[in-house]
Amino acid sequence: MNNDSPIGIFDSGFGGLTVLKAINDVNPSESTVYIGDSKRYPYGPRKPEEIKRFAVEISQSLIDDYRVKMIVIACNTASAAALNHLKAQFDIPIIGVIAPGVKAALSVTNSKSIGVIGTVTTISSGAYQIEFASKDSDVDLHALACPGFVEFVERGDTTSDQVHVLAERLLAPFATFKIDTLLLGCTHYPFLARTISDVVGRDVILVSSADETAFEVDRVLKENSLAASEDNLGKRLYLSSGDPEEFAKIGRTLLGEPISDVKVWKFKS
Repeated sequence: MNNDSPIGIFDSGFGGLTVLKAINDVNPSESTVYIGDSKRYPYGPRKPEEIKRFAVEISQSLIDDYRVKMIVIACNTASAAALNHLKAQFDIPIIGVIAPGVKAALSVTNSKSIGVIGTVTTISSGAYQIEFASKDSDVDLHALACPGFVEFVERGDTTSDQVHVLAERLLAPFATFKIDTLLLGCTHYPFLARTISDVVGRDVILVSSADETAFEVDRVLKENSLAASEDNLGKRLYLSSGDPEEFAKIGRTLLGEPISDVKVWKFKS
């Protein structure tokens, strides 16, 4: 491992590509290895101990097989279930997406009436509730689980009538809460931003953790003297535990840019 070693990034599927893109935009000289665990998605309905086991397995592979210098858990569900466990087990910097997302939401709210949406596991974990309370006890936080959103994104369906109907049903309570900011507490959800905004109203600011996470990555790299040399040409490696061709196809559609030569990542458990 050295300064030009890659950053490892993982998610249950495609959602973490939003974080990957932000990291690439902020630090184009950094090489990245992205693992999308599409074969075992969605993580949201799974038990925390199972998610923790997946996260350890993926992180160990990133360290052993790809010699990464940092790991970014580009998945809110895995961040909630496994961040502290991974930090205790591995001796490289490990960053989740929950704290950066909270920081971003607090920076834009005026009324301090904030909504957060995520998977069932993320919301029931209380991770966002705890993080907001630790940063600003005056926040009036409204947290809602949105089962089904991830599955639509994983199919590449982000604007259909069906996903719009689901969004109307799941997000209806926010009309009563009168929030001014909505934190998208799942890295899949930015791909549904247009539909979500149509439902909650254009006056509600949608916040993604992706950009703030990329800034945190930059800060930690510099703080630990791990930043790649500026003349380094960052390389991109994509791996999927599912169908690599399908991953490339849907990933390209979601990001609007090429994803080529996706390789198969095989899990042991």
